[in-house]
Amino acid sequence: MGRKSAKIAVRKGAADKARGQIFTRALKDIFKASKSGSGDPASNFLLKVALERAKKLNVPKDNIEKAIKKGQGTDGVGFEDVSYEGYGPGGVAIFVETSTDNPTRTVGNVRSYFKKYEGSLGTSGSLEFVFSRIALFVIPKSAVTSEDDFTLAMIDAGAEEVEVIEDHYEVSGPMSEFGSIQVKLQEIGVTPDEASLIRIPVSKKEVTDEATLVKLENLIDMLSEDDDVVTVYHNLLDKDSE
Repeated sequence: MGRKSAKIAVRKGAADKARGQIFTRALKDIFKASKSGSGDPASNFLLKVALERAKKLNVPKDNIEKAIKKGQGTDGVGFEDVSYEGYGPGGVAIFVETSTDNPTRTVGNVRSYFKKYEGSLGTSGSLEFVFSRIALFVIPKSAVTSEDDFTLAMIDAGAEEVEVIEDHYEVSGPMSEFGSIQVKLQEIGVTPDEASLIRIPVSKKEVTDEATLVKLENLIDMLSEDDDVVTVYHNLLDKDSE
């Protein structure tokens, strides 16, 4: 499958409906990157990427600093990563990644969202064969001087696919190659707009009933807007992407 459709399977926030939601998404990325390593972008590549994106979006500096401190645990609060798996209206699989200081609160909220929109929360591992994980890097065209050299460098680093989509490149590969692709990008002096491990659906679920689609959209939006939720994935078939 093309990796362009892989990005469509990722709902990060409520489709950028408002400036505040764009900021929230950017700050969640900073928190996640900070939590995964150092609070110094010089030694934490993912944090560097997240900070560059926040800068382009004009996210307030105070908010950025708070997100970094939160990720480092320097505010005295410990956070743990917890994932939830379930099915929404129409049998669409939904995988929810969270980072929370109160799992009891988070699971209660997530369960209530599924229930409200006629979905059901499943057990851990129930979607193991519905999604696979890949490394995905989004690089602006302006950062690349030679498409051929860039493509060869990425393939040499372990990428399986390098696609040109509008004004950027999408580089994707096995989850195990995330580190080597990241190192190669640093070596050639290219900073991506996004760098992440994402989940892509192995198979898609088609839903044609309009009322069911509305419920599904509302469920995904509600999950995405929860403060504890980092990313929401689903396997709804998007006909426009096929």
